[in-house]
Amino acid sequence: MIKLDHLSIAVSDPERSRDWYVRHLGLRVEFEVPERSTVALQDDGGLTLFLVKNPEASRHPSCGLTFQVDDVEAAHHALSAAGLAFVNAPQKLFWGYGAELNDPDGYVIYLWDERTMREKGGP
Repeated sequence: MIKLDHLSIAVSDPERSRDWYVRHLGLRVEFEVPERSTVALQDDGGLTLFLVKNPEASRHPSCGLTFQVDDVEAAHHALSAAGLAFVNAPQKLFWGYGAELNDPDGYVIYLWDERTMREKGGP
């Protein structure tokens, strides 16, 4: 068996990014290494997302992050109400049905859920 265990992304401000991912996406702080400007966050499935300081981070986001949520419509409503701007509200997109927003460094965040992907995301 092969299982993705962790992912590292470069961020301009680890504390700001930590707070954003914890507050808006519900990740929890696993540990922090202040002397290395690194924060480790964990999702409900055990994947750890490392936020590593790099002042150049916001200039060149290198990947998109896809998060499965319980209900993409409800997540969109709650996050919009919290003041987050979405690039795309829940709709059929090239990758299926879901929503897209950006984190503080410009990484694309894809949100989806099983039900709407099955019902609305197919070819």
